[in-house]
Amino acid sequence: MGLDEDALDYHSSDPPGKIEISTTKPTNTQRDLSLAYSPGVAAPCRAIEEDVDDAFKYTARGNLVAVVSDGSAVLGLGDIGPEASKPVMEGKGVLFKRFADIDVFDLELDTSDTEGMIQAVSAMEPTFGGINLEDIGAPACFEIERQLGDALDIPVFHDDQHGTAIISGAALLNAADIAGKDLSEMEVVFSGAGASAVASARFYVSLGVDKENIVMCDSGGIITEDRVEHEDLNRYKAEFARDIPGGDLADAMAGADVFVGLSVGGIVDQEMVRSMADDPIIFAMANPDPEIGYEEAKNARDDTVIMATGRSDYPNQVNNVLGFPFIFRGALDVRATDINEEMKVAAAEALADLARQDVPDAVVKAYGDQPLQFGPDYIIPKPVDPRVLFEVTPAVAEAAMESGVARTSLDMDTYVETLEARLGKSREMMRVVLNKAKSDPKRVVLSEGDDEKMIRAAYQMTDQGIAEPILLGDRDRIEAIRETLGLSFEPEIVDPSESDLEKYADRLYEIRKRKGITRREAGELVEDGNYLGSVMVETGDADAMLTGLTHHYPSALRPPLQVIGTAPDADYAAGVYLLTFKNRIVFCADTTVNTDPSEEVLTEVTKHTAELARRFNVEPRAALLSYSNFGSVDTEGARTPRKAAGMLRDDPEADFPVDGEMQADTAVVEDILQGTYEFSDLEDPANVLVFPNLEAGNIGYKLLQRLGGAEAIGPMLVGMDKPVHVIQRGDEVKDIVNLAGVAVVDAQQE
Repeated sequence: MGLDEDALDYHSSDPPGKIEISTTKPTNTQRDLSLAYSPGVAAPCRAIEEDVDDAFKYTARGNLVAVVSDGSAVLGLGDIGPEASKPVMEGKGVLFKRFADIDVFDLELDTSDTEGMIQAVSAMEPTFGGINLEDIGAPACFEIERQLGDALDIPVFHDDQHGTAIISGAALLNAADIAGKDLSEMEVVFSGAGASAVASARFYVSLGVDKENIVMCDSGGIITEDRVEHEDLNRYKAEFARDIPGGDLADAMAGADVFVGLSVGGIVDQEMVRSMADDPIIFAMANPDPEIGYEEAKNARDDTVIMATGRSDYPNQVNNVLGFPFIFRGALDVRATDINEEMKVAAAEALADLARQDVPDAVVKAYGDQPLQFGPDYIIPKPVDPRVLFEVTPAVAEAAMESGVARTSLDMDTYVETLEARLGKSREMMRVVLNKAKSDPKRVVLSEGDDEKMIRAAYQMTDQGIAEPILLGDRDRIEAIRETLGLSFEPEIVDPSESDLEKYADRLYEIRKRKGITRREAGELVEDGNYLGSVMVETGDADAMLTGLTHHYPSALRPPLQVIGTAPDADYAAGVYLLTFKNRIVFCADTTVNTDPSEEVLTEVTKHTAELARRFNVEPRAALLSYSNFGSVDTEGARTPRKAAGMLRDDPEADFPVDGEMQADTAVVEDILQGTYEFSDLEDPANVLVFPNLEAGNIGYKLLQRLGGAEAIGPMLVGMDKPVHVIQRGDEVKDIVNLAGVAVVDAQQE
């Protein structure tokens, strides 16, 4: 089946299209319905009648954008009419929701009259928080956006104009830096003089390009002042007319620093590229076929050609999805009256800055594990990079406030946290811990410190201020990797081959001499990162430790258990995963350590997990799980969690609700818990789930993660005398940083 057939099947499968309306409030009971509609709805209606701004408080208006089109200039398809443009506009709504959690009504208007469209959109202002104009032909689009912007008190944004301008503008900032060229001195040539080209040229001027250095070409060649006098050129093209000799695109490109293609494919050849200045910048953005192919442009000359296209199969894709969702998110959240030039510049600068940062593993994996590092082949972030939301959006919101178009003010630190929460409950939970970590950073030793992921994690810990990392490993290798990755920090490095480890060997010998370890063996063992890190933490030279990235979990756990051991009030360690769902979180224990725990072990694991929950600002409610409900089955397997639950209820230190044994659905479904087992000590569903054995715990959390769509944080090791966490092999950098934050908070508790 070809792509067209796949796309038709995708769009026609039930329900047709790509979007639907869903409710955000309960509608299960008669009371719910009376609040949602009659008679309860009268109260917000009266409030809004008294103050129309309350529409943003009591309705979805503040998070609702209209995507408006007449279908006159649909990308790659032309003037196909409003009905045929609807799949594109629905798709735009999907992108708004997917990347910035913004709701959309798509509006396809059956009018070719500029004034008619302006009147129609103006009349709908009370419904929306913003207007996104889409696929409207030039020059009408310029006038429609201008008049709507003047008439409406909400943001109006024509993405076909400004989206490409902003994203390519970010690429231009970085390309100029890599090429060592000053924006104000660069000669820029445009192929194309439509909406995107004119808006991009204007925006480049805002970024610092000299307008007198811009040459714009249309199908008739260079737009000159002579052509303006003798031809019927619209005023938008005339804006960039130059008092220079006429000529074609090849003439314009000779000696140029930058080529910006927003026209048609295949109109630039290698000879034209060779005629450009040293280290040229080429943005060939015609879709689906660029003005010149990527390889063709790169192979045209021997110096550095910095190339961007509109295609996803080549580096540096200029993709508007990097702009409009996040620009509107920032504008909506400060209730901006406009999306002005300051906000657009802020978006471009934030994107440019993000491309210079270390790229998350998830983004690298999404692009086939190809290297993504700031340079000629990476000058703009990838569309799937989740950081765009909380890098670009705050920059836009702040620019709106500073430029005077915002109607509300936001605290930027708090705002970033709310944006991160939109990406998932796990980010919201981790932000609690990371903020605590930042308040008093501790020294965290990374036992596999010469691994690339550990070095990148150490950089992020330092950059975010959550920890002071100590890298254990070969100094030369660490420095080489740091330089290759372009990470500008100077981590503390302990290289066993060059360090005096005598005091650590002595301490290890003292701890393990009656466990079969000789002094000579101790001297050899401390050259191993797991043992060295463990002794450093045990002696107080480090506050916490992370290990396990390149080891099996049991072998990574053994050294810290032997050297550091469990806490004075603990006999057992346990592994805990925090699983986050859309509206719920649960802590799952034990998932990594104890194979067949007794009731004493389950009791201790439950208490340690409850303590961990409180570090995440979660009040624990614990359930001891089984295949039995409160004695319905009397076997040894059911009796163990039953006894543990009883021991916990009698334990004055267990100051949290706990019950069991119970089945998993009983523990998490309120109707079962309260409807059938109203005698339970749990008044609300459990958020600490204690499994009866390691087999059940490991299977359970993995099923919840994979089939339940949960995000996982962990495994977090509880019960140790000093903070130690064992990373799973294959964990990403963000997982390491998250566990470092947990370890720092553990150390703060110490």
